[in-house]
Amino acid sequence: MAGWSRSSSSPAKNLLPSQELLDDLCSRFVLNAPKEDLESFERILFLLELAHWFYEDNSVEQNPSLKSLSFKEFTSLMFKSCAALRPYIAYIDDIYKDFTSYKYRVPVMGAIILDETYEWCVLVKGWKAGASWSFPRGKRAKYEEDHMCAVREVLEETGFDVSELLKVDDYIEVVIGEQRVRLYIITGVKKDTVFAPLTKKEIGEISWHRLDELDPAGEDARSRGVNGLKLYMVAPFLTSLRSWISRHCPPVSKNSIASNRGTSVWKVKDSSGSGTSMQNALQRVGSEPQIIDLGPGKKREGEIIKWIRINLGIRFSPKLHF
Repeated sequence: MAGWSRSSSSPAKNLLPSQELLDDLCSRFVLNAPKEDLESFERILFLLELAHWFYEDNSVEQNPSLKSLSFKEFTSLMFKSCAALRPYIAYIDDIYKDFTSYKYRVPVMGAIILDETYEWCVLVKGWKAGASWSFPRGKRAKYEEDHMCAVREVLEETGFDVSELLKVDDYIEVVIGEQRVRLYIITGVKKDTVFAPLTKKEIGEISWHRLDELDPAGEDARSRGVNGLKLYMVAPFLTSLRSWISRHCPPVSKNSIASNRGTSVWKVKDSSGSGTSMQNALQRVGSEPQIIDLGPGKKREGEIIKWIRINLGIRFSPKLHF
């Protein structure tokens, strides 16, 4: 059967991708890429990262017998199977190490989304078990402006378009290691706003969180809130965020909006991804499922991408970074 291969020692649901599938991925994502994207191993591995996401999100989802692979495992398989990459298989460990180091130098853009009282912010939780909570953000693509990267990344991770709320001068920027991280401050977002990610198997939950529960502020990228919440790239922004809030009056007084006990606004239904936004869009805690409204007839994945291009005027290439 195309798409997978069976060996006598392979478990029933732990099959490696077939040569046919690997050749297809190599052709689709590497061999037909623009020449400039093949000029360095860093760029080639970004292409393989796209291929890896496609394999996990589509191939494995359509054929559960296929083994889910780490990016390092997938990269090794691609170097062994793709004729153009095979001559460099002996250097794969150094290539992967250099790529990992390079990724931590790519600028990251995102947003701190505040409610109307400036007491609550939106955090997203990663897909995998034990993932941390963070502000929606992601790496900037080549030639992409900082604020447009923030708009794109927030839209991908939350389904919420901040383009009309974003002010290019309202941001907090920190440098963590060698990586510049800029988060734009988005204010006045209603607590009943519908959120749902546009990407598969990247975001597991979206929630409103009280800022006073995210302490302590500090320089560490990894931290825990006062309630034990695992946080990533949150603490370094809190001191500057509170300073910004102290200089700006919220549009709604703090006492005029009752606190919500259930702050989660979107959560994947199960680990298989059946609750992802592309198909079921949104499961609001304590209510009936709702579909993210991107305009008439724009419910399928391809149409959502088309909507992004038309309405935001940006190229939808969410995972190719340089």
